[in-house]
Amino acid sequence: MMSLSGVKPHDDAKNTPCTESGSACSKPVRDTWNSVFEVRGRELGCRRNGVSAFTRKVRGSVNFARRLTRYATLNGHSGCVNALHFNESGTLLASGSDDLDIHIWNWIESKSSYSFNSGHRSNVFQCKFMPFTGDCHLVSCARDGMVRLAELSSTGTCRGTKRLASHHGAAHKLALLSDSSHVFYSCGEDAATYELDLRQEKPNKICVTKENNRKVELYSIHANPFKSHEFVVGGRDCYVRVYDARNIKENVNKGIVKKFCPKLLVGTESKANVTCAVYNFDGTEILASYNDEDIYLFDNTQQEISNHHLHQYTGHRNSATVKGVNFYGPKSEFVVSGSDCGNVFLWEKDSEQIVNYFAADEEGVVNVLEPHPHLAVLAVSGLDHSVKVFMPLSEKPSALDGLDEVKRKNCNERETAPDESDIDSDLFRLIMNRWRRSARRQVQQQQ
Repeated sequence: MMSLSGVKPHDDAKNTPCTESGSACSKPVRDTWNSVFEVRGRELGCRRNGVSAFTRKVRGSVNFARRLTRYATLNGHSGCVNALHFNESGTLLASGSDDLDIHIWNWIESKSSYSFNSGHRSNVFQCKFMPFTGDCHLVSCARDGMVRLAELSSTGTCRGTKRLASHHGAAHKLALLSDSSHVFYSCGEDAATYELDLRQEKPNKICVTKENNRKVELYSIHANPFKSHEFVVGGRDCYVRVYDARNIKENVNKGIVKKFCPKLLVGTESKANVTCAVYNFDGTEILASYNDEDIYLFDNTQQEISNHHLHQYTGHRNSATVKGVNFYGPKSEFVVSGSDCGNVFLWEKDSEQIVNYFAADEEGVVNVLEPHPHLAVLAVSGLDHSVKVFMPLSEKPSALDGLDEVKRKNCNERETAPDESDIDSDLFRLIMNRWRRSARRQVQQQQ
């Protein structure tokens, strides 16, 4: 698992302080789901209540989001699981790990269909099925900087892997294009973004992200689902940058089309970094998670530079690792994130209210969150050597027992965390793990 070193917690005197509430917004959560009406409409075969519409409403229902509980635990890796991805149909789940292996799971039956060595020499950070390939092409990237292709067979074996590109530093994320079976993007700590075409022998370096002539290490990249030529990157500064791959000119605003940052982080001594940035279902919004800070939602319909954010989500903690964030629901009704406390947090997007939280990692850190493409299913992973799958199977909605105490602990740990500047990432991870255990023992003794 990749730790985020060299990052200093923000100055609470100059930024909005951590609060105990899950939201600064008092707007109540409203659920439009009416089970009797929807089930009756489906039985009668009403067009607006057809099977697909029924499923979409279930996935976007607050009531069902509050009922998420563990369905399965997938064991097989011998290292931290850093990458998860469902295939297009949602029948298979791919996972990548520090053990350098990639597993292809039949998650419904809670078993591994097969596994293979990725060909990487260090921690696998991402693995994804290429769309429109019949699940026969899977791309991956890792701490070793390599981007690789695995050619899979329909019989459940890997024919082999090959290197497609190499970053000069860790390669954290890949971005698939919704309309292409052969083109995708990669980013890395060398600040470079590559466009890779499986039909070509060499990758195309399309941009190098800089701020004041300083290269910005990149941790995240995601392509707009409705405009595949547009992609967003985030990394080791407080800005979220949007590029247009068709027209990147270094001498024109460094190729950047738009740039977002919360106003409270602009012009401060905060060293908050963007650990993950993703588009919503139609590309009109961008969600960004900051280390030792909160999660912010930006309006992607705005032009050029904006310091205004639509929403802010609080209560979790993002410090120990390069942590992901995602939307959940067919129309991005929810925001979901892992936390250093080992829990998954689920916020209703518009109200900013926490509608569910649950434990998902015994080692204490949840990093990866992968929603199912068609069903109300969420796969998560972290420092544990397993993958957890959650479904809305609980008979009763979550009562959010203990939530206030969990948020209070996360807030206190953020404010009292040691300065980890200039510490080696692996050493920092060891220090943070021991520090958290010590802090928890002290809290237990006080109780």
